[in-house]
Amino acid sequence: MQVPYLSNRKSYEDATELMAAFGDNAGYEAAARADRSLDQGNHIHFCHWRQIERLIVLLTYDQPLGTIH
Repeated sequence: MQVPYLSNRKSYEDATELMAAFGDNAGYEAAARADRSLDQGNHIHFCHWRQIERLIVLLTYDQPLGTIH
């Protein structure tokens, strides 16, 4: 799995906020926000919410991912 790029802490905070508010549907909410941003022509927010969607998937894993040192 490719680890998403996080440009700042806001990405993590947005992901955890969605997970707290929407539970198992947090990824769907992030995708919906990305789609709304794309419909409005806001490509920056579209990319942000897609990244959040990927981060939510990553945060839901209980097992370590990637190389363990």
